[in-house]
Amino acid sequence: MSVTLAELAARFGCELRGNGDTLVDTVGTLESAAGRAISFLANPRYRAALRRTRAAAVILKPGLEADCPVAALLASNPYATYARIARFLHPAPGHEPGIHPTAIIDDDARVAATAQIGANVMIGSRTRIGDGVSIGPGVVVGENVSIGAGSRVHARVVIMDDTQIGERCVLHPGVVLGADGFGFAPEEAGWVAVPQLGKVVIGDDVSIGANSAVDRGAIDDTVIESAVIIDNLVQIGHNVHIGAQTAVAGFAGVAGSARIGRRCLIGAAVLINGHISICDDVFVTMHSTVLRSIDEPGKYSSSFDTDKAEHWGRNAARFRRLNEQLRRREKE
Repeated sequence: MSVTLAELAARFGCELRGNGDTLVDTVGTLESAAGRAISFLANPRYRAALRRTRAAAVILKPGLEADCPVAALLASNPYATYARIARFLHPAPGHEPGIHPTAIIDDDARVAATAQIGANVMIGSRTRIGDGVSIGPGVVVGENVSIGAGSRVHARVVIMDDTQIGERCVLHPGVVLGADGFGFAPEEAGWVAVPQLGKVVIGDDVSIGANSAVDRGAIDDTVIESAVIIDNLVQIGHNVHIGAQTAVAGFAGVAGSARIGRRCLIGAAVLINGHISICDDVFVTMHSTVLRSIDEPGKYSSSFDTDKAEHWGRNAARFRRLNEQLRRREKE
């Protein structure tokens, strides 16, 4: 679809600088955009690329237009505005209601007439599929599951019994919701599996990335509140509670019964200990390990940057001797 900059400015509340009749029909980076592509500048580090861009137009903050050699759409949040414009120019594939002939649906399940059920889908008894839901090929949906209106479940997702999913959620390929948590009681002869009797409850507008897993609760439920976004390859343990609008980046792991507040940012490969709590508005930087509760909003880190191996080895050896050295000083 082609649209003028004047139309985009009016639709998305931007201030236009330049020729409003300029047509755009796609998006691109500052370096690669050309022709009818629109780009954006959200990070000041790319101002040099802005000066060289051949895009048809650029979305940027007010005050930066002097560095822009092409037309500009001024917005207070260029990245979010870009996201909306990109979705407008590249809408998701159309939704075609219907049930593929290879799908297996229990007689007790209720599937809305407007839902789309793909090939080789299996849906268990007493499960409810809402209006406009799209379920991709090879998805397994257990018994007594509910999926809210407008949600999209991509290929090979597994949704175990009793899971509740809100409206407009997105589950990317390979997601597993509601598998047993890692609950085992030790005894002399080995391990005794603890029954996992809770469920998974997902709010509205939640996005869960490919091959991530959210375990069912052991007794209480595992809860993911509304507008949470979870990246690929994330593990959420049993009884975890994640507050609304929190983001969890790839490879993060959250151990059982941890509570994460609202509007938190959990960086890539962060490990969060079980049975602790993190308050609202906390940013944990990538590769950190959170062993104790965090009760004050702010930015937290616990990892070191890469160094030459010989430097790291010497520092690690000194670190191991640090406690001994401090004790010697105390005695002196």
